This record gives sequence, C-alpha cells and structure tokens, in this order.
Amino acid sequence: MKEIGLNLYSVRNLISTEEGFLDTAKKLKAMGYSFFQYSGAPFDPERIKRVIDETGTSIRLTHMDKDRILNETEKVCEENLYFGNKNIGLGAMPWNIINDEKKCKEYIERYNKAGEIMRQYGCQFYWHHHNFEFLQHGGKTVMDFVIENAPYINFTLDTYWLQMGGVNVIEYLEKLNGRIGCVHLKDFKTKFFIDEKECPRYVPEIESVGYGVMNFQSIIDKMREVGVENYFVEQDNAADLPDTLNQVERSIKYLQKEIK
Repeated sequence: MKEIGLNLYSVRNLISTEEGFLDTAKKLKAMGYSFFQYSGAPFDPERIKRVIDETGTSIRLTHMDKDRILNETEKVCEENLYFGNKNIGLGAMPWNIINDEKKCKEYIERYNKAGEIMRQYGCQFYWHHHNFEFLQHGGKTVMDFVIENAPYINFTLDTYWLQMGGVNVIEYLEKLNGRIGCVHLKDFKTKFFIDEKECPRYVPEIESVGYGVMNFQSIIDKMREVGVENYFVEQDNAADLPDTLNQVERSIKYLQKEIK
C-alpha cells in the first residue's frame, strides 16, 4: 500500500498539547503516515491547521462531539473545512440510545438530517460503528436500519468491530458498496487465560495490523473494489501501552511490505 493514514485516537496519550501533537505528527510522517483522522484530543481548528501545515500532512476525517453534530451542524462543517477536511464523523452512538428502539430510530433520523445539511456544505457524514450496532430491534439490526433509512449517513467501517459483530467482513463490505469512504484497519486476536473459577476463557483483543487473525490482503482488495478512499490504521489500546509509537509503526510496516 502506498498511502496510509492513522486515527490519532491510537496515540491520544501523545497529542494532548500542541507541542506533543506536532512532535508526534512529525514522527508518524517519518514512519510513512501521510494523513490522519483527528480524534482523541481537544478540537481546536487553529491548532490542527498549524500542525498539519508545518508537517505537510492532512486531516481526512474527524470525530466530533455527538451533540454538536446535531445542534451546530453548519459551524462544525465550517470548522472542518478551515483545515481542509470534508469527512465528519460520529465516534459512537451511546449505548443507552442504541439499546432503546424508539430513541435509536429518532437519533438516526436526526443524524441523517445532519448528514443532509453537511452534504449541502460539500461535506460527508460518517458513522463509526462498533459491534453493538448489530443489536436487533424487531428482527432488524441497527446497522440495517441505518442502511435502509438514512441515505445521508455513510460508514467508517471497522474491521475489528465487524469481526466482533459476528458478520463476514468481505460480505459486509460488498453490502455497503458505495457507502464506505473511510475505514479503520484494526486486527483481531484472542487472549487465552484461566479465570478465578479455573475456567478457560478466550477474550478478544485489538492488535497491530498483521499481527492477529484477519486476512488483510483479501479485505483490502475488496475495500478497493467498493470504493474506499481513506485507509486509517487504528489501534485503540496502543495509547495504553508503553511503546505506543512502536505499536502503530508495526501496522504501517506490515501494510507497506505485505499488502500489494
């Protein structure tokens, strides 16, 4: 792969200040990351623009506050366009809304309206899913309800959460053909341990790309086929590990070397 981005949420422990953001962006660019998703740090358009201008990188997706997306849609678009970004995302729908069928459908309708307004500004709205969007209401998953009823909502598809949701990643990419401009590349592995009751257990864990069980060559081939434009490495737990930058460097090295 030639052009690869990183979701900065993966290195959120390093970018809370402008100095840290600038230093980290320079190191990530040296690794080969050419663009970013901005999330996991204070949202300041001026600061973001200063850093990307100095480093020669770009922001191609943001995760914005869920209420600002709904209530300050126009301003959110203007702020993102200021530093050159047209892709505006929702990081997660709160569980208490997802789990309530009436509230869930009401909020989907509201976010779809926000997406319509964004499109008038030349922007696109992206919903980043987890596994809980595969919860069913009335025999239909939340994901399917969005697909069928909210044409102004696009998806940031996440490979790990698709796996956790129990669907076939390749088949789901085909299902969302034309609605996926951004993806999170995130590997999946299971950790084995014996619990306090001496029962063997397997717990899913996030891993650097290429170090888990997912077949990324096949996945990325399908992503190219269905029109994905922006590939972001994401490793949520990298920020909790002492070698944060090494964790995300492993992913880009794998992608550069192994993915054709």
